Amino acid sequence: MYKITCLLLFLSVTAITQLSAQRIAIVDITRVLEELPDYKSAQTDLDKIAADWRQEIALQYDQIKAMYNKYQAEQVLLTEDAKKAKEDEIMEREKSVRDMQRDKFGPEGALFRKRQDLVQPIQERVYAAIQKYAEDRGFDFIFDKGGTGGLIFSNAEYDKTDDVIRLLSK
Repeated sequence: MYKITCLLLFLSVTAITQLSAQRIAIVDITRVLEELPDYKSAQTDLDKIAADWRQEIALQYDQIKAMYNKYQAEQVLLTEDAKKAKEDEIMEREKSVRDMQRDKFGPEGALFRKRQDLVQPIQERVYAAIQKYAEDRGFDFIFDKGGTGGLIFSNAEYDKTDDVIRLLSK
């Protein structure tokens, strides 16, 4: 009798666990984005802009190199003040190009802002579609297969942040 009771209890617990299991899905966001024509177009535009800016910066560095070569050739004929002025001019020009490079390609640079303008609306559309898909099909969690985004969607029922805050504030 004891064995039968234990077996029934085990089967009941197993059945309840199976019924309350969360539904999880995985989505490869990178692949989804690459399949969208407007994302491909945005990436092409960004690549062209970046290539133009790189070419502009390379041209500036070539001009600085020419200035330096000219300075090297004329150096023996220049006075100390003239040498200092030429060196300062070259260094200022170099600083200017580095600043331009940072303004274009830095973490908050023009390319970053342009990427946000072009790509962010597409990403938001994809995330909205994933959320709708999850809600329509009853998924509790959706993870990004690429690993860059981590958790994409979670059912609010499983968010226990408020419980932890209440526990800590006691």
